[in-house]
Amino acid sequence: MQEQILILDFGSQYTQLIARRLRELNVYCEIHPYNKIPKITPDIKGVILSGSPHSVREENPPKPDLSEIKGKLPLLGVCYGAQYLAHFYGGEVGKSNSREYGRAHLEFADNGNPLMKDVSQNSQVWMSHADTILSIPNNYKIIASTHDVKVAAYAIENEKTFCIQFHPEVYHSTEGTQLLKNFVFDICGCKGSWTPNSFVETSVADLKKTIGDDKVILGLSGGVDSSVAAMLLHKAIGKNLYCIFVDNGLLRKNEFESVLDSYKHMGLNVKGVNAKNKFYDALHGTSDPEKKRKAIGKIFVDVFDEESKLITDAKWLAQGTIYPDVIESVSVKGPSATIKSHHNVGGLPDYMKLKVVEPLRSLFKDEVRRVGKTLGLDENILNRHPFPGPGLAIRILGEITEEKVRILQEVDAIFINGLKSHDLYSQVWQAGAIFLPIQSVGVMGDERTYENVVALRAVSSTDGMTADWCHLPYEFLAKMSNEIINKVKGVNRVVYDISSKPPATIEWE
Repeated sequence: MQEQILILDFGSQYTQLIARRLRELNVYCEIHPYNKIPKITPDIKGVILSGSPHSVREENPPKPDLSEIKGKLPLLGVCYGAQYLAHFYGGEVGKSNSREYGRAHLEFADNGNPLMKDVSQNSQVWMSHADTILSIPNNYKIIASTHDVKVAAYAIENEKTFCIQFHPEVYHSTEGTQLLKNFVFDICGCKGSWTPNSFVETSVADLKKTIGDDKVILGLSGGVDSSVAAMLLHKAIGKNLYCIFVDNGLLRKNEFESVLDSYKHMGLNVKGVNAKNKFYDALHGTSDPEKKRKAIGKIFVDVFDEESKLITDAKWLAQGTIYPDVIESVSVKGPSATIKSHHNVGGLPDYMKLKVVEPLRSLFKDEVRRVGKTLGLDENILNRHPFPGPGLAIRILGEITEEKVRILQEVDAIFINGLKSHDLYSQVWQAGAIFLPIQSVGVMGDERTYENVVALRAVSSTDGMTADWCHLPYEFLAKMSNEIINKVKGVNRVVYDISSKPPATIEWE
């Protein structure tokens, strides 16, 4: 049984960072909405309540049912979680009179308390709240204070309940990792045994048990997620895995042929399917990004349904869904709103009789890469930039046409190959080009042109949940712009996207 920490999400922009920090400590954790708490099982060693954009003073604030948690399991309340456990248990929370956002320093830290063990006096922490705890119940004890925040942290007597009004998960809390270590190891008793090797062993055993002798169909994309999923399944069920790589007409230039070639050396049973026209027909006249994703998802399902009928007794459809896909597809009152739908998250239509298996559903992208390395995945696939499931459809703003796809493929190839030839590819998390739904005036030779605008996008990240735009050298960008405009007919202007996530997503749609 895999030990884990349960994180209850109240909608904080930092919730995923809590999970990241715990995973870095080799402690498995899962994020669940505060109002959809899973059954408390013996493998749950502790619970963390996240921050929130909401206030406990609202008319209808988020209220979790903690009857099976508080006083029974180690509990850490962060920001909103701390204010909730103060306000609704006999204390008082009010609007803050002083600035409680940004860097602060602990003027007092009770090192005798297990949560604050080895946390330095004057340690820098990160505050982010408009409310503050004005008073705490009698059985609550202050264990940390800053100059402006008397109740920076508190503990409940005779319980393993601890609360903090700062964010240990963010980089600016310089000893936040120490505090989280204290909670998960000393207080919760976690062993920190969740590693890529242990994940592979557990996953292979689970897949063997779940699938047995059934046949599984897997849609390969050429990316790291589906490739690692394929290798895990291949390790578990061998010849009963049937891989399909679909050319949806929205791949990068020459990608269909090159990806099929790379899989030949991995021992996988792979079939290539040309379904370009089906996707183009389904996307005809569609500009809305959500409708594009849904249309592409439907055709993928249709193609796999057709192909599955050619494989006698296929019972399962495997997908390379990863944890950020799952998190970003959740939508409840309060917690992280749905940013976009993911065509590879969730069930299948009733007419398709395959069951879904998602071996990577619990992993962040960098964890997928570590698992892939453990499995011996080819470096070219292992270090390949993420590429969206809907492909170039969501990098072409507006209606999709075959001509727009051709133009964008050429632009993208110049940009990606340029990054590689200038030794910049490995410094970038994800890069690509976007076809904008506007035209601009230009001059080529002595002629006036009225042609298309493309944007180049390159970001740095560790897991795709947050990302910064890459400060690529001006000389490189100038060379790319010049090469694109000179070589790609139909483009007369190139711009560079300098937006970070949040607030902008990595993809434009």
